[in-house]
Amino acid sequence: MTGITIQPQRLLDDLETLRSYGRCGSGVVRPAYCEADIEARKWLAGRMREAGLEPVFDPVGNLFGLPPGDEPCLLMGSHSDSQPEGGWLDGAYGVIAALEVARASREAGGPPVAVVSFQDEEGRFTTLTGSRVWSGLMSLEEADAMTDHEGVTMAEARATMADLAGDFPAHGRFSAFVEAHIEQGPVLDQSGERIGVVEDIVGIRSERYRFEGQQNHAGTTPMRLRRDAYQGLAEFTTLLNARLAPLVTPATVWTIGHVAVHPNAPSIVPGRVDFTVQWRDGETARLDRMESVIRSTAEEVAGKRELSVSRSAYARIEPARMAPALAARIEAAARQHAEGLWRRMPSGALHDAANVAHVMPAAMLFVPSKRGISHSFEEDTAHDDLALGAQVLATAAANAG
Repeated sequence: MTGITIQPQRLLDDLETLRSYGRCGSGVVRPAYCEADIEARKWLAGRMREAGLEPVFDPVGNLFGLPPGDEPCLLMGSHSDSQPEGGWLDGAYGVIAALEVARASREAGGPPVAVVSFQDEEGRFTTLTGSRVWSGLMSLEEADAMTDHEGVTMAEARATMADLAGDFPAHGRFSAFVEAHIEQGPVLDQSGERIGVVEDIVGIRSERYRFEGQQNHAGTTPMRLRRDAYQGLAEFTTLLNARLAPLVTPATVWTIGHVAVHPNAPSIVPGRVDFTVQWRDGETARLDRMESVIRSTAEEVAGKRELSVSRSAYARIEPARMAPALAARIEAAARQHAEGLWRRMPSGALHDAANVAHVMPAAMLFVPSKRGISHSFEEDTAHDDLALGAQVLATAAANAG
């Protein structure tokens, strides 16, 4: 077995450079297909080339760095797009850690490692877009029809990268997929542990809803005659919390995260409200039961308040089990480099590995998030933990080779 030793400073320097694309304070603003995202991907392609990898953009905008030869090799990576207000490590860490492992393995004469930065993991158009399409769980035509909150279609957005687009790399080019990521939660930070070996990734359902009533004058319309769309949302939220509580576990979550009120004026009874409902759990059966409750509650509230209700699917990702043999390799590397400071754990956040697991063995490792904060400019991880995670990743790659 060939040992692979990463260069921590090289890892950190590349993370800082990637942060410069769309930097905003301590975080980044780099949503999928924006100018900063595309420029960051072009820079990543250059760094891949310098590492002896062939950079390939597929039609969605996923960027792969492929080692020479045709033999199946280990694929590592994550995503480099960000939330509208994102942290500097979410996704970016997994991409740069993979790049550092690929370089270090090549320098050590170790096994070839391919690198990927998936596109639109953060869901500008739909959840985990790039890996969903590449894994065959959504057609490119379906993805192209998706729109963001401004009404832009994905087809229009990805046209900005048309000059870079090549073919989809075949799944058979890769033997397995490993994704490193910041935890985005408080478990490792609070326990003082430094590595998480992920066993399962939760499933997610998201739907867009619209309540439509009657826009009217806020001063002259009696309360008993109002068909107020926003009051419908308020009642829906209250009822939903009460009805879901008996069905769920402490790990189950649901969120109304995006709301648009029309016409959104102080002296007008709202005639329309658009909102999203998202729920996550590790069991498909529970996700199904929650879906039934959410839909029936929306219909009930709409009927009671004389509102119309419509809905459309936004995302549907089933729970994913990580490959036990691959997770065992990560565990062995964690024992070697962080004895007594690692744990096996589930992921409450979605990751590209959930999609890739449908086409090849997949696994993940986590490093701590300070104070459990992510999807925020305050997101951060100690530099020593970033380096340790990359070294565990490198040792796991050596073991896999």
